[in-house]
Amino acid sequence: MDNSKLKAEILKLKDELHVSIVAHFYQKDEVFELADFAGDSLQLAQWAAKDKNPYLLFCGVGFMGQSVKILAPEKRVLMPKIACCAMARMIDVDYFDQNVALLEKAGIAKEDILPVTYINSSADVKARIGMMGGYVCTSSNAKKIITKALESNKKILFVPDRCLGQNIAKEMGLKSCIVGDGSDPKEADILCYNGFCSVHQLFDVDDIAFYRAKYPGILIVTHPECKPDVCDLSDFVGSTSQIIEYVKKLPLDQKVAIGTEYNMIKRLRKENTYVLSSSKPECPTMNETTLQDVYNVLLSIKEGRFENEIMISEETRKWAHVALNRMFEL
Repeated sequence: MDNSKLKAEILKLKDELHVSIVAHFYQKDEVFELADFAGDSLQLAQWAAKDKNPYLLFCGVGFMGQSVKILAPEKRVLMPKIACCAMARMIDVDYFDQNVALLEKAGIAKEDILPVTYINSSADVKARIGMMGGYVCTSSNAKKIITKALESNKKILFVPDRCLGQNIAKEMGLKSCIVGDGSDPKEADILCYNGFCSVHQLFDVDDIAFYRAKYPGILIVTHPECKPDVCDLSDFVGSTSQIIEYVKKLPLDQKVAIGTEYNMIKRLRKENTYVLSSSKPECPTMNETTLQDVYNVLLSIKEGRFENEIMISEETRKWAHVALNRMFEL
């Protein structure tokens, strides 16, 4: 079945079955165009949790589908492909506990640690954070969440993205370290887990130097998952939604080089927009989802098989919701 026929069948099944489709900004165009709502991970979870349809098809990566289920347990959430965000996969409960143990060995008591997890983490990790009194954050509100967390006078254990933790620490004039890198964590305010985004690691200071030399006056825009030295040399650093808002306000004759995922960059605007990398910064897991996958899951709903349905135990959901809700309360 060619793509046009596949799209027609998808739209027919979607209406027949009362299914809403949401898609992250990093999805392929063919999937992105089917969405009732598109956004970043938090926007999608919030919209989907309020949606009235009984079924939700989430086009993204696994932790995003879990976030909807945490917020709206009564909703049946399915994913065309349960792709795993590489960063989220870098941490699980065992790794988290190992990092806490390393900090205890370094002389920091567990009760003096307050964890904050980037939303790019599993429901299990979010639940562990909730149990320890911690918070979930996004790239757009990380500074606000960490500011609140610091009122506890505890060390902040930030997981899993070391770059976001380091960048926020620099912005706030705080000291950070990476757990296990040989530095003394007692000397730091924010203790960063050693995880990262493989896509945003592609951008380098040499790329910035290249574009500034080739196009005088060009603006450099990056995501805070980029390395700190890259963010330091950028004209604007922001979350996915903040980058979109910033770039859309620029005059069309203003050249801009953007350091984030390729699919989003190419949709932003057609003129004077460049990718801040010599290679294509395409997220492999975000790009796993195809039209055929969307069709197959819709068909499974019709046939009562419910492929790739997101399921979370009530105990995990309860504590993960506690951590998420602490963020929403701010």
